[in-house]
This record gives sequence, structure tokens and C-alpha cells, in this order.
Amino acid sequence: MSRTTRPLIGITTSDAKSRIAWWFDWFAVWRHGGRPRRLSPSRPFPEALDGLIIGGGDDIQAHLYDDEVRLDVRVDPQRDELELELLERFIPQGTPTLGICRGAQLINVYQGGTLDPDIYTTHEGLKRRRTVLPRKTVDIVADSQLHRILEVSWCRINSLHHQAVQRTGKGIEIVARDRDGLVQGIESRDHEFLLGVQWHPEWLVFNRPQQRLIRALVEAAQRGIASA
Repeated sequence: MSRTTRPLIGITTSDAKSRIAWWFDWFAVWRHGGRPRRLSPSRPFPEALDGLIIGGGDDIQAHLYDDEVRLDVRVDPQRDELELELLERFIPQGTPTLGICRGAQLINVYQGGTLDPDIYTTHEGLKRRRTVLPRKTVDIVADSQLHRILEVSWCRINSLHHQAVQRTGKGIEIVARDRDGLVQGIESRDHEFLLGVQWHPEWLVFNRPQQRLIRALVEAAQRGIASA
């Protein structure tokens, strides 16, 4: 793929994201033929994108899914506003979109779903796992889009979250759960490519199934360019 045909993939972040974390985002898209573009509240986003990744980060404001406000969590209202605006603009255009961790949750909220605000208080005895290493096992629903992309029925993933999808939004289906029963993957039955995963595939550089996920987004974006 030549440099000039690389699809433009927007990746949302906070303004304060570290350079190392952004490098993993950038590399994940670039290695599979995309042209990464960082999107954050202080950076105006372009009029056109070929693909969109809603990245990981702070909690989503509770009022966006009709829950009680909690004072002991970090939120980023400006980022919430940016990402909802991006989804409002690009989803109706059919822009391939992938949500990562917080991003999966935001896609569900955008579609009218709700979140479990703290899995460790709502699930008694749940073991705390917070690591970029693949320490958790996830089962993938057969014949789902996620299953076709990853080409596996189960996989090992990392875990950096304390919130999770609760009630699914319009058109959203649950396509992966971990062995504790928590939602780990969602996809839309109403869109060609609108998926969310609760883990961070960009950190799993040498994990082939996870790299297939990033590659699938870039390839879907490339197909959109070709058909335009």
C-alpha cells in the first residue's frame, strides 16, 4: 500500500495522554497501513475521516447514561463532548469505527445503553486485574463479526477497566464476555463496522488475533476509499 493511499484513521485521546501510550496507538494503525491522526479536545478534528478509533481513558460522565454522579472518579467532560460529536458525525456516514475500553462504553452510551459504574462494587468477590499483559480469558460469540475478525473462539486479553457495558443500546449486541460474565465485546447489527472491545489491542503488539482487529478497521477504511 503506498503512502498516499493510506486511509486517515482518527484516534481519540485526552490532552494529557503520555507519549508512550500514544506511540502504541500510532504504531498499531500505521503498521497495518493506516495514517493515524490524534484527536483530542484541544485539537480540531478534520472534516473527513476514513476510519475512527474511540480510545481508552477516564470514566464517562454518569449523567450521560442516567446514573448517579460519583466524586471519587476521574472524568473528562471535554473529551466526552468531542467523542459524542465525532460519533454523531461519522457513524451516519458509515465510517468504520472501533471502540477501545472506554471507547466501547461510549459507543454503547451513544446508542442509548448504560454502564456498570464500578464492576468491583456490583460483583462481589471479583478479582482485581489491572495489567497491560494478557491475563484474562474472553469467550467470543460464534459467527459474530468479532469472531470472524479475530479468527478465534476465545483469547487472552489485558484489563485496565473498572466500568463495563450494562444494558446494551439500540442495535448493539454482546459478542464477548470474560469468565466472570462481564461484557468484553460489542458490535452493532445496524452498521457495517461498529465494534467495541473492553481491552486494549494496541498494547498486545505480538498477539496476532488482536492485531487482526486493528487491521480489519484499516482495511474497512481502505474499502471505503476504493468505493467512493
